[in-house]
Amino acid sequence: MILSLDQGTTSSRAILFDEEAGMIAQGQYEIRQSFPRPGWVEHDPEQIWESQLAAARDAIAASSAPADSITAIGITNQRETALIWDKATGTPVYPAIVWQDRRTAEQCEALKAQGMAGEIAEKTGLVIDAYFSATKLAWILDHVPGARERADRGELLAGTIDSWLIWKLTGGAVHATDVTNASRTMLYNLHERKWDDGLIEVLRIPPSILPEVRMSGGDFGAADKQWFGADIPIRSVLGDQQAALFGHTCLEAGSAKNTYGTGCFILMNTGTEAVTSSHGLLTTVAWGMGDELYYALEGSVFVAGAAVQWLQEGLGLIVAPADSEEKASEVEDSEGVVVVPAFTGLGAPYWDMYARGAVFGLTRGTTAAHLVRATLESLAFQSRDVIGAMEKDAGMPLSGLRVDGGAVRNNLLMQFQADILGSDVTRTTYAETTALGAALLAGLTSGIWTREQLESFNKAEKVFSPQMETEERERRYNAWQDAVSRTMGWEKHEGQR
Repeated sequence: MILSLDQGTTSSRAILFDEEAGMIAQGQYEIRQSFPRPGWVEHDPEQIWESQLAAARDAIAASSAPADSITAIGITNQRETALIWDKATGTPVYPAIVWQDRRTAEQCEALKAQGMAGEIAEKTGLVIDAYFSATKLAWILDHVPGARERADRGELLAGTIDSWLIWKLTGGAVHATDVTNASRTMLYNLHERKWDDGLIEVLRIPPSILPEVRMSGGDFGAADKQWFGADIPIRSVLGDQQAALFGHTCLEAGSAKNTYGTGCFILMNTGTEAVTSSHGLLTTVAWGMGDELYYALEGSVFVAGAAVQWLQEGLGLIVAPADSEEKASEVEDSEGVVVVPAFTGLGAPYWDMYARGAVFGLTRGTTAAHLVRATLESLAFQSRDVIGAMEKDAGMPLSGLRVDGGAVRNNLLMQFQADILGSDVTRTTYAETTALGAALLAGLTSGIWTREQLESFNKAEKVFSPQMETEERERRYNAWQDAVSRTMGWEKHEGQR
């Protein structure tokens, strides 16, 4: 068996998988988020640890299997969330600063003003943003009394949530992270495969507090038997989006996955080449195995499920998000209506923070059904925007899109996604792709499975193939792009109207 620990933003989950990657048992606990000031988001690291431990114990107990029958542990975690703790006692010096936290935006602007954007993009594949871990660690060192002096004396350790769990599980024996989590810090040099000395110096982070960077599939020590009754090797660590990519078995260059949530997270495997984006996408490590790093391009759609929530809560056109498919099916198409849900600006490939949402093509015959259908279509159009940018950056076509998340149960949306991409969209049988990905890599690393076997573990539940004619597809997409162009700069020009 493989025990997968899935530590997320709102819950800690543990799932036990059998030798055919079937789910045997699971445990799950919600975790609290605190918002001490506007734009600040924090977690209690001790609650993260205790909830994750309890979830794992629940899963093992529910399986009635002895702990020594578990071959390995795989860990996947919310990315970019960072903390610092006492090396001797394990006590955090401050709450974990969550990836959503924006308190270091001013520091990020200062880095841009110093002309660091190009160097950071070249070295790390990232843009300068408070989203990433580096400025969070610097903030803790600068704002917790005595923290920087203690760090300089070698009394503190730092890391992302994976490092915290590894350190706790191994009883403080291992202070490590994997290449995927390291690549989200804004400190890891993708080309030299190590913490970057220059960036560490600029951000004033003592290198002694940083974890050792290891391959995603590798040896991270063993969970001490005090936790589960047996020493269990930790054999994989992956950030959550990379784990989902692996769980979808997107192992070949050109394969991609899209997770439809509040927004959309899209990752495309680019193989062993770190592709630099010219469209504002992120270059990130997909995973590391053996001596090889595999890379991905990552892009986000800011508003996806949130647009469907708007139909429900803002406009009252549907009672629940699940009703959107039935309502949209009342009409054959959107009849020229285009919804651009740029409620918080536009991301890749447009990158316009001043864009705002708009509805185009309204006529006297427009109904609620047309608006709902056009809103669903906006999710697919935005996903094509990102995937099209990925294809241009990587110089390779999409070989198929595998999908997960709440919206994938909507058959109308999935068919339109296939139509507007001109590519198959595969909805897989397994919903928990993040936990599955960590388990598959741990099993592969442990020699339970071969790479060839992995592809049989998350089979297609339904494949949506494109049915739209090429001419119609491009006409619809051109109309979308025209609509998007008309929303750009809206807020910036408001004072001129």
